[in-house]
Amino acid sequence: MIFIDACKRKETPYTPIWMMRQAGRYLEEYREARKEAGSFLDLCFNSKLASEVTLQPVDILDVDAAIIFSDILVVPLEMGLPLEFVSGEGPRFGEVIRDKNSVLGLKKDAYKNLSYVYDTLCDVRKKLDKQKALIGFCGSPWTLATYMIEGEGSKTYAHSKKMLYTQPDVLHTLLATLTEELKGYLDMQIKSGANAVMVFDSWAGALEREAYLEFSWRYMKEIASHIKKQSPEIPVMLFPKGIGSYLDKIDGDFDVFGVDWGTPLEMAKAHLGHKYVLQGNLEPSRLYDRGAMEEGVDRILGVMGKTPGHIFNLGHGMLPDLPRENAKALVQMVREKTKR
Repeated sequence: MIFIDACKRKETPYTPIWMMRQAGRYLEEYREARKEAGSFLDLCFNSKLASEVTLQPVDILDVDAAIIFSDILVVPLEMGLPLEFVSGEGPRFGEVIRDKNSVLGLKKDAYKNLSYVYDTLCDVRKKLDKQKALIGFCGSPWTLATYMIEGEGSKTYAHSKKMLYTQPDVLHTLLATLTEELKGYLDMQIKSGANAVMVFDSWAGALEREAYLEFSWRYMKEIASHIKKQSPEIPVMLFPKGIGSYLDKIDGDFDVFGVDWGTPLEMAKAHLGHKYVLQGNLEPSRLYDRGAMEEGVDRILGVMGKTPGHIFNLGHGMLPDLPRENAKALVQMVREKTKR
């Protein structure tokens, strides 16, 4: 698999490419599947339809890897927090975590109840071209914790940060509990057919450096080390968004570091390129315009070149109204420009 070879810094015929949130609303086929499912969560629960939407971008765009269609919040949902997705607003939990008792009340071994995710992985791996990789994923403990504490997405993370500075032991207990669930979750994803796994830390940039290293990065490293010990052949990718100024502190036993679009790729290469394969980091909005898109591609390839050590991706997820033809053109553009 070209993607897996690239994760291991092996020579590949071109720089592989896939896109975060590549199964999404910019594809009419996805919108139809979601309508058939009834709701976003119902689509996550329906292994047949989730398998379909996972495969759509591989068939339509010809990307080098599929990423399983699911949501990071199914883990806290199975841990006992009622979840709904409110139209126009996003996810909302019916209960929140604010003290040690609520942490201790969470269900243990919740990852064993996520059979719909594992069934989707099994189905996709059977149908996916053998040369295409299948990526499993989870949210980071810190990112999941913020949703569980706030009850929904947040711009200030006020309750989460209040807990961090006034009840750090409670937050550490929650993070440690989530870490154990996520280890089991990724182990099961690998057993179900995932060829690589990725941990998304979407709200990494909400924390100052020392707090980030203590309350997020250490737990991501723990998850990565667990996977490398249990399944050493499986590439582990970590994506902490918004920590470009903390790169000098990044370490750990993993393979690929995801670079967000706000972090200069030159900086990431200087700090991390000798230790990790870099993934990224085209600004998604460049896909609105072909000229802007090509300019961004050329800039990234000017930094990374054609040598092993780079996987092309966006610096965050696909936006819902991006032109699908431009997404297709991006895949072909990267392939043509990086032929070796």
